[in-house]
Amino acid sequence: MTTSTTTEALLHKGSGLQVVVGLGQSGLSVAHYLVKQGYQVAVTDAQAAPALAAKLTEAVTTRQFGAIDAELLQQAARIIISPGIALSTPAVAAARQAHIPVVSDIQLFCDACRVPIVAITGSNAKSTVTTLVGQMAADAGVNVGVGGNIGVPALTLLENSEMALAVLELSSFQLETVSNLGAQVAIVLNMSPDHLDRHGDMLGYHQAKHRIFQGAKSVVINREDALTRPLVADNLPRISTGIHAPDKDQYGLIVDSDGQIYLARGTQKLLSADKLLIKGRHNLLNAQAALALGELAGLPLASMLTTLQQFTGLEHRCEYVASVAGIDYFNDSKGTNIGSTIAAIEGLGAVYAPKDGKLLLVLGGQGKGQAFGELTPFINQYVSQVLFIGEDAPLIEQHLRAAKISHDVTLHQCQTLENAFATILQVTSSSLSQVQAVLLSPACASFDQYSGYAARGEHFSQLVHQLASESAETATP
Repeated sequence: MTTSTTTEALLHKGSGLQVVVGLGQSGLSVAHYLVKQGYQVAVTDAQAAPALAAKLTEAVTTRQFGAIDAELLQQAARIIISPGIALSTPAVAAARQAHIPVVSDIQLFCDACRVPIVAITGSNAKSTVTTLVGQMAADAGVNVGVGGNIGVPALTLLENSEMALAVLELSSFQLETVSNLGAQVAIVLNMSPDHLDRHGDMLGYHQAKHRIFQGAKSVVINREDALTRPLVADNLPRISTGIHAPDKDQYGLIVDSDGQIYLARGTQKLLSADKLLIKGRHNLLNAQAALALGELAGLPLASMLTTLQQFTGLEHRCEYVASVAGIDYFNDSKGTNIGSTIAAIEGLGAVYAPKDGKLLLVLGGQGKGQAFGELTPFINQYVSQVLFIGEDAPLIEQHLRAAKISHDVTLHQCQTLENAFATILQVTSSSLSQVQAVLLSPACASFDQYSGYAARGEHFSQLVHQLASESAETATP
């Protein structure tokens, strides 16, 4: 372990020492924020040479790298933990047992924030809805800060003295150390198994997510998912969303006699689904969530609907890449859990099913202890080919077979994306192929083969464009 020189006085129990655990982007923002507030700050990280160490202010003289320093934590008046570090980490667990407060950067933010907060969590679509609400606010002329688990650390938003609204994406890791967030409006978009290796079971995961509702002034509820419903006072303002026709003042979908789907508020048709650039039923739910959150945050409906029609979605989230030889390719690399992949299969599958088309699904990576058999009914309905890649590929196939995958679905072990594309070419060149769309939605983390989901998605897109180029050359006489 590398250690800088410290003094007895600095580490004295009553000194008010703030110890930052983990030097990622959020940890760096915490250190800078606390120094500006006049605190004595120390940082510890398990990496021997954290990449961001050079960006630390010189005021942080205590830097314990190479391991999480248990002795340093015992000297803290307060510990600010980065979301990537589990509370079960021995040094952290020992500090908590010694009754030393352990909080996240989000707790520091909500304690200091003096503007309304729109708080968004869920197993899937957090980034899409957070980005969309932020854009709705900006387009309505509101000076808005967007951050948290998406891009900008929450504390960095406080540097904008003109900020009038904060829109935060919050992960379960961030929420497990937050108390009384006090959001203007809060939502759990959906709940499906994820991060069970960290939270232990669905109960622990559910409890972490639902901390977002503590002190909330209003809530948005997904009618399709009972696990999103908060235990809050009955008189708290609330709006619900869903895939069916809504009750008065709620959001939902109305289908007219011609089969056209409309976003609706009560009996009022707001927008035809074909006017949206983002496709699939899951995105209709995302659009409703954004509208409901915006309404409870005071944004004008007309402006929000204009933004919604212009929103193209996010990279690596059911992102249309290209059409090659009549087959559409979608990059959903950010689909790192089962719930997200189910949403993508259902959302896109429903688009191609009326044309008698099927999906080719690319699955795999690091499985995070999930039960992949839950995918089986959705695969049986919408998918004709499943290609497995990554570390847990054999295990995922076992789960699907044990869950009675249909004999009409062909399974391929491919190991890598390069191999998968060779199989895609072979499968789709058959005159018997029903495949009309290829969907990368791995339901897994990517760190076995990539630096992150973005790198995996970029590799997929690169291979699609390479395939398109080869196809064009072949077609040229």
